[in-house]
Amino acid sequence: MTATLTDPVRVRPPAADGPGTLRIGRARAALELRQFFRDRRQVFFTFSMPIVMFLLLASIFDHTYEGTGVSTQQIYVTGMLATGILSACLQGLSLQVGMERHNGTLKRLRATPMPPASYFLGKIAMVVVVSLGQAVVLLGIGSMFFGLDLPTAPGRWFTFAWVYLLGATACTLLGLVCSNLIKGENGGPLVIMPVMVLQFISGVFVVFAELPRGLQTVASLFPLKWMCQGMRSVFLPDAYAAVEPAGSWEHGRTALVLAAWVVVGFIMCMKWFRWKGKDEG
Repeated sequence: MTATLTDPVRVRPPAADGPGTLRIGRARAALELRQFFRDRRQVFFTFSMPIVMFLLLASIFDHTYEGTGVSTQQIYVTGMLATGILSACLQGLSLQVGMERHNGTLKRLRATPMPPASYFLGKIAMVVVVSLGQAVVLLGIGSMFFGLDLPTAPGRWFTFAWVYLLGATACTLLGLVCSNLIKGENGGPLVIMPVMVLQFISGVFVVFAELPRGLQTVASLFPLKWMCQGMRSVFLPDAYAAVEPAGSWEHGRTALVLAAWVVVGFIMCMKWFRWKGKDEG
């Protein structure tokens, strides 16, 4: 049939520009997880470190707080849950991204058509899987061997969800910012040392209620203290709230401080995150 000028013109829709950000992000997430679990040394250290530290603390400090029925072992489980988030989302992520910037991986990825958001989605998926995996292992050990009661009330698990979400988001954003401190293989202590100090003053290695008031005040400026307190409110009985410095779980203040750190981390990340080192121009 011969087309005429009056025939309607059929316009072919333009071809898609390629896979979307979310699809590429899923592919990056799968790649990040494969790379992580193929490194047996990294997997062993990541999952064994919080377990070993918890078992050491639980064997050294063993007493029950009168009137609460809570043992120090149960408190240490909640602290290690919070530090697992900090370790995976801030410390581990900053070291990994810093090394990728140092060896030129970030610069090469930035030169590809991959949307930057897809790279971050891949990293976020990795730290979420790792931190939740640590939480499952610690909760299993705590409930089987140290009398930790897993909550049955949905409200407690909702509290766990928002404390985890806000804490992991804040720590991930701060981890991306702290990656700028990693200039090479010797840059790790610049991140590891502050993280270690925060663990001591935030209720991970030392029960928070037993810390000097000055250290409690300093720790209250940072997210780890509130993550620990939030986890205690989920897995410890309400009777223990009286032991807290404020005499309550302070859920509102916990949410406010963690949300503030999410905003601060986002602003710092947008302003200071770099795809290449300063010496590369």
